[in-house]
Amino acid sequence: MTRRLGGVFVMGLVVLAPARIGLLAGAPPQTAAPRASATRAETPAPQAATAEAVNAAIDQLGVFDLDARTRASRALRRAPAELAVPALSRAARSHKDSYVRYRALVLLTGFGDAQAAPVIRELAGDRDDRVRLVAYSWLGLHPDRSLLPKLVSALTTERSEFVRPALTRAVAAYGDDPDARAAMLPLVTRGADLFRSAVIEALGDYHATYALAAIGDVAKLDGPLQDEAVLALGKIGDATTLGALSALQKSGPDDLQPSIAASVCLITRSCATQEDYLKRTLAFASARDGSATLLSRVAHALASLAIADRQPPLETLFDAGATATDPARSVIAVSVGTVALRNPSVMLAALEARADRTAALNLLREGFDLLSEEDFGQEHFFVAVREAAASAPEGSKRRQVASAIIDALEF
Repeated sequence: MTRRLGGVFVMGLVVLAPARIGLLAGAPPQTAAPRASATRAETPAPQAATAEAVNAAIDQLGVFDLDARTRASRALRRAPAELAVPALSRAARSHKDSYVRYRALVLLTGFGDAQAAPVIRELAGDRDDRVRLVAYSWLGLHPDRSLLPKLVSALTTERSEFVRPALTRAVAAYGDDPDARAAMLPLVTRGADLFRSAVIEALGDYHATYALAAIGDVAKLDGPLQDEAVLALGKIGDATTLGALSALQKSGPDDLQPSIAASVCLITRSCATQEDYLKRTLAFASARDGSATLLSRVAHALASLAIADRQPPLETLFDAGATATDPARSVIAVSVGTVALRNPSVMLAALEARADRTAALNLLREGFDLLSEEDFGQEHFFVAVREAAASAPEGSKRRQVASAIIDALEF
């Protein structure tokens, strides 16, 4: 998906805590994105697909005008695979415009795993930051054991703050492999906090029980990593950590309490009390000046529960976002967007149930705008939506919702 391409960046399919929004305002990866225009185009009329038209659309992926890039992406998604896949594969490998290479690889992943896999294998470790980002993000979802030695080796050389989290997730995906475990475990306690946070988050998302003790030690320490470590304990789901979480609930700072509540819910699956607390805390933090940290952490905690297939926390985010004003609305929108990227099915179910579907879609769209550099994740979401539409009966609510999402997000 091509939308505003500013300095905001989120690593491929990583749950991004809204507390970290401040991190994202720095310089983009090595390949600079084109500037976006201020206007949006209406959906163009379909044109007959030809090899020439496909190649022309690929060239348009790198122009400065947002409308032209959006039209080009939509045309390529709808082109016949027999035309689009070879052309996108060539462009990802060798187009003269490095940004076009990146966008072509993103769009190629939307045509299926078998089509993307050969190109991903070839481009993992590419010289271009954005291309590496897409390759590592894809491998985090589709582990290829033959590439594990290459990925482990890259951990010693990859320094890009935008790419390394996706590489970390790609290695964490091999949690049953001794080499992957040996590479990941020391990173919990070594390196810059930004990278350690990504390691802890990835180990939690991949339920890395082998890292439980190391993450538990981090969770006991005041500091910038404590919140992520507490959430990771919940994601891993080992009941032996409940004692430590109970102690933190009594002695920990107020800003840590949302993550503790979410972790207890994830471990015990007894969530009514915890979710009610998070709902009330979100309302409090949204309405009170000076509660930016608490607001971001409670929104992140609710998103983490929604990603774990809990529907009520997503309903809470939608309800709160409907009436919130900035800066609270933007924080909530980012959390809604991350849920869509990480768990498309729970997002589809929530939108089906919303009476205020248009307002909910507007909030989701704002979240995607704020997550504007998460192109691979948004393409992944589009594929899930498209598949949901294709498998749903004609005239069903699921198909209507899927169509509304595609229109609202300009897929």
